[in-house]
Amino acid sequence: MRCTGGQESPQPATQPRGAREPRLLDKMSKALRSRHYSPRTEKAYRRWVERFIYFHDVRHPAEMGEPEINEFLTHLAVDLKVGASTQNQALSAILFLYRHVLGREVGDLGKVIRARRTERLPVVLTPDEVRDLFDAMRANGCVDDVVLAASLMYGSGLRLMECLRLRVQDVDLSRGELTVRRGKGDKDRLTMLPARLTEPMGEQLQRARLIHERDSSAGWGRVPLPDALERKYPSASSEWCWQWVFPQRGRWRNIRTGEEGRHHIHPTIIQRAVRSGAQRAGIDKHVTPHTLRHSFATHLLESGYDIRTIQELLGHKSVSTTMIYTHVLNKGGQGVRSPLDRL
Repeated sequence: MRCTGGQESPQPATQPRGAREPRLLDKMSKALRSRHYSPRTEKAYRRWVERFIYFHDVRHPAEMGEPEINEFLTHLAVDLKVGASTQNQALSAILFLYRHVLGREVGDLGKVIRARRTERLPVVLTPDEVRDLFDAMRANGCVDDVVLAASLMYGSGLRLMECLRLRVQDVDLSRGELTVRRGKGDKDRLTMLPARLTEPMGEQLQRARLIHERDSSAGWGRVPLPDALERKYPSASSEWCWQWVFPQRGRWRNIRTGEEGRHHIHPTIIQRAVRSGAQRAGIDKHVTPHTLRHSFATHLLESGYDIRTIQELLGHKSVSTTMIYTHVLNKGGQGVRSPLDRL
């Protein structure tokens, strides 16, 4: 996107004759963005509203109300057997539509059949399994940046998108720190950069810099910026400090304007690499990139670090969320020995 001096073109006071009213979902997207919801939440909310509308034979939501919402939520729980978190996300999307797009509060939904909430223990790898996974990923032909990204998720406790959205200015090699910006709940936090990854991260930054210099020489070298920074700092998108630590292989191209830029590695590349690496390593667990974050927390707890420190590193709002890892340990805070082991 090219900035034009930070000035937005004035909008007409009224729509020109014949102009179409913005579609309902476009209005919803605008409302979500104005409240700084993430792009992934926007996509999910739009999908749920579409499903709600099509479930009721493409009736406009303004013509529907509490009974139709109740019917849809019950359908999700009874017919589709979705989990409680999925049903709650659908309800949140519909409530957002009514409150912030249609300007109408939803009243009592009556007896909504709620999806049953079950407590699931996270899948955790042993240190040997983590080592085998990374070895298998390398043997499987994964390039250095993919293995490094997976290593960061385990070594720093990052979520997948937190890792891929790291920018150059978020990495402090000298202090051994990573700054996670706009994590879950739109919160920033500091976490560790493992000493073993200091040199690989330096090499990755050098690779990213060469890519950026080539792009800049070709007349591009820009990345998307959050919020309104593009208008506030017109040249920031081409500055080195704003570039992705893990740039994608090729540039994206804006079909409408012809401009080119570069985004970060797509998350599916990491997901597939971790999944195939686990299969190659013979790990008989359901392994995803998030498994590495679970393993990070559990292994810190096993090493004797206190739960509040781990909470801060993970970016959990409540310590009760972090407490799930004590159940994985099955040891409690100080460790509990079975009486059978004393015989």
